[in-house]
Formats: sequence, structure tokens, C-alpha cells
Amino acid sequence: MDTGDNKLVEEYLNGREEVFAKLLEKHLSPVFNFLYRITGSKEVAEDLAQETFVKVWKNLKNFNRNRSFKAWLFTIAKNTTYDYFKKKKEVAFSAFVNEEGESIFNEIAGENILPDEILHRKDIANELEEILKKLPPHYRAILLLHYKEDFSLHEIAEILGEPYNTIKSRHQRGLGKLKKIVLF
Repeated sequence: MDTGDNKLVEEYLNGREEVFAKLLEKHLSPVFNFLYRITGSKEVAEDLAQETFVKVWKNLKNFNRNRSFKAWLFTIAKNTTYDYFKKKKEVAFSAFVNEEGESIFNEIAGENILPDEILHRKDIANELEEILKKLPPHYRAILLLHYKEDFSLHEIAEILGEPYNTIKSRHQRGLGKLKKIVLF
């Protein structure tokens, strides 16, 4: 749990409203990237990120400070995205559910990286984006949350509202599907 985030939440709830901007600044990019990778649309991800942070702002007083703020935030982002898919019906909501009815890499560039290395990394990142798009959304979300956002499988279970063992097995299946896509 990030005590820095919880400290900021506490300050905000104690009347320092300007502190919310710090939370927004810290988490906007990771939330946007997560939403973009799920929706595949920059415009939709921007709208959903805005809606997510409005919900966070409205419900911050209800936040359980014994929980991770980041996990709570990503839970809201995930639920906002699911609601969007249900309303728009652009993607069948059943795409997030398997047959059993179970519910889915910012690059850190060093200062001295050569331009050709930057282009090579960008190409790899673009390839990975395309490969991830081939995975079912419920596997894609777990892999993105785990490897991109550094959430533990326990935290992902909490965010997605699924049992830990379900997330653990989907993580393994997702990696297996990713491996098959890459190798074939």
C-alpha cells in the first residue's frame, strides 16, 4: 500500500483541496494508459479517465484508508470501462467472461539512449501492443495490470472483484496465449 497516496487523501479530506491535483498528476497517465489499452481508442480513454477521476473526487470521502488508493482507483477505472462497454455495446460484454461465466509498458527511457535505440524500443512496444490486442480483454487486463502497472495478483483480484485463484489461473492462461501468439 502506498502510504504517500493515503497521506495525500488524508490531507485532502482535512480541507487541503489543492492536494487532489497531486493525486491526479501522479495517477492520470497510468490510468489513461490502462484505459487506452483496454479500449483501443485515445478519445474513449480520455473520456473514461476524466469520468474515473470525477468519480474518485466525488467518492473520496468513502475511501477505506486501510486499502491501497491505487487499487481503489484502478477498480473505479475498470468499472467505468465495463459500464461504458455495456452502454455502448461496441464490444460484447461477454468478451469479458469465459465459458464458465468468470470475469480481463510505459518505456523508461534513459537519458543517454541513442535515437536508433529509441526507435527500436518504440517498434517493440508497438509490436507488443498489437500482440496484446489479440488476447481476450480479461487476459489483457490482468497482464497489463500486473506487468505494466506493477499490481500483485492479489491486488488485481481486488480490482477486478474476482477470487485470487481465478486471477492466478487467468494470468497463467494469458501468458500461455501470449506465448502461442508470439511463437506462431
